[in-house]
Amino acid sequence: GHVVRNWKVRWFVLLQDKLLYYKIEGGKKDPSPKGRILLDGCTITCPCLEYENRPLLIKLKTKTNTDYFLECCSREERDSWALDITGAIHAGHPVQVQELHRMKNSFKLLENISLHRIVERMCDSSAGIRLTRNLEQGNRYKETFTGSALVDWLISNSFAVSQFEAVTLASMLMEENFLRPVGARSTEATRYSDLSEQFLDDSTALYMFAESSKKNISSKEELQFNISELSGTIVKQGFLVKQGHKRKNWKVRRFVLRADPAFLHYYDPTKEENRPVGGFSLRGCLVSALEDNGVPAGVKGNVQGNLFKIITKNDTHYYIQASSKSERAEWIEAIKPLT
Repeated sequence: GHVVRNWKVRWFVLLQDKLLYYKIEGGKKDPSPKGRILLDGCTITCPCLEYENRPLLIKLKTKTNTDYFLECCSREERDSWALDITGAIHAGHPVQVQELHRMKNSFKLLENISLHRIVERMCDSSAGIRLTRNLEQGNRYKETFTGSALVDWLISNSFAVSQFEAVTLASMLMEENFLRPVGARSTEATRYSDLSEQFLDDSTALYMFAESSKKNISSKEELQFNISELSGTIVKQGFLVKQGHKRKNWKVRRFVLRADPAFLHYYDPTKEENRPVGGFSLRGCLVSALEDNGVPAGVKGNVQGNLFKIITKNDTHYYIQASSKSERAEWIEAIKPLT
């Protein structure tokens, strides 16, 4: 409410240029609306985390700077309304609407992403994720947060633009021992799910900060690289998802393609230092796109498609996932002349 700041149930109808709301009487909507929100010039915030105890909010700010807070019944309903309202706001710009639907299932992480900085922000007393006590099956857990709360927080703080990106980031945080699952729901997922589905975007899955997130962890020996192979001209760089050789899990890596000499190196975005965690010479390599219908032999986990494969001259197979078919084609075209 605008005068008395209470919360009331209203029946909403979305039109092309406005959002109408009706007072509910006897289970039926009134013939005339109780009010209307003009969408021209509106900005939408979803998820909106301004109310700690109301995680299912959408915030609309009109061009006259009036704020409307709308609470939905579920996250699915909230996200569906937010997408449709955003589409109506940009209805006169079909290219923007098309881009919004593409972004809903997109995967393109920020270029300067650092998991250390994300965790620091999460721990911030004012802007960080809200920690709560939870009781589950007789166990009391202190300072926990749910999987769905983390996904909403990552999107709200502009670390991700879609649910898929946020889940991928959260999976990276767990994989790199910044977070750990607690309680039956999230712990079972790590034991029995595919590696790509171990983090749950769920309001019943509990997580907490791992002790190791307070330190800089680097238990692995640093790989040594010849200075000459890192001296080539950078032809292309960007984030891709790579399947591991041992555990067959998928991790986001920053790839750098160099010429003269021709090498492809990949970097861990969770590490502050600018040192590759792997790489190989492209001389004698074979690179090819993989079909999206069905999972090729050698590929594990729930992949999103847009895969390509590089086979080195010593027969090592690298499976890599791009964010789109066009990005996959760009990488293949850039790599081919260097093989």
